[in-house]
Amino acid sequence: MIQTDSALPRHDWTRSEIEALFEIPFTELVFRAAVVHRRWFDPAELQMSQLLSVKTGGCAENCGYCSQSQHFETGVPASKLMEVRAVVAAAEQAKAGGAQRFCMGAAWRDLKDRDLPKVAAMISGVKALGLETCATLGMLKPEQAAALKSAGLDYYNHNLDTSPDYYPSVVTTRTYQDRLDTLAAVRAADISVCCGGIVGMGETRADRAGLLHALATLPEHPDSLPINDLMPIKGTPLGGSEPVDGLEFVRTVAVARIVCPKAVVRLSAGREHMSRELQALCFLAGANSIFIGGKLLTTSNPDQDTDARLLADLGMRPMGSGKLAEAVA
Repeated sequence: MIQTDSALPRHDWTRSEIEALFEIPFTELVFRAAVVHRRWFDPAELQMSQLLSVKTGGCAENCGYCSQSQHFETGVPASKLMEVRAVVAAAEQAKAGGAQRFCMGAAWRDLKDRDLPKVAAMISGVKALGLETCATLGMLKPEQAAALKSAGLDYYNHNLDTSPDYYPSVVTTRTYQDRLDTLAAVRAADISVCCGGIVGMGETRADRAGLLHALATLPEHPDSLPINDLMPIKGTPLGGSEPVDGLEFVRTVAVARIVCPKAVVRLSAGREHMSRELQALCFLAGANSIFIGGKLLTTSNPDQDTDARLLADLGMRPMGSGKLAEAVA
């Protein structure tokens, strides 16, 4: 039997071991993941983040799931980078609504040096509010990562999306190694890594295992591990994708919890079309972070009242708050 509750995280997982975890009977797998979760976290707590698109549309990448790619006709217009004052004001509202971390996303292939001072000012302004800061700005060079760290950046999001094998079926304008290089630059700058992927893009279970193998064998496990359920966007190559079965999604969450036990596993995009019961199963299987607020970049997300009711009904609370879910009402 595969050891799933060792005292220390492993970095030597084999792909076959991870594939075998997916084959464990569902209730046994969720139970094992719950045991691992309780070793490292309070299972009644959820980390709360809010996401703002600070520069929307016009991205040069051709990620097949993305409404913001200039390669596809999705009806999302390109916009300029927001002003610092507007971003900080949005962060103030997010904090008032219960957010603990504020994430800033820009639809760029990579961060240009000309935009770095303005982005750094956003990060500093949000940090001054007492919020954790996160950014996703595309590929980074080591010196850019160091500058973001100096500005007060706590987390950098850069997803691997899927397995190395399936990746070319989703993106061709950026390689898997490009993504790994950015993660290395982020780690070298002592910024916490937020890195996960997307399910429901036509990948197989073996591909989902391949994604988690790539994450579990990084030099350091991601500090945050978002698992996105694809929100199909009309006009994108993946706009007609069939949804992944809910129990298969829960399996993915459970295996992520087991192989990256200290990561905060975020139930990310896709909650809008998940039932309350499916979300509860994901929390039982080890998910312990959500995005709050009614929008994720360009797609919808449950509103704060809906989330507050769910957390209250489940007896869950914001991470580290010591208060019940009314804190996000």
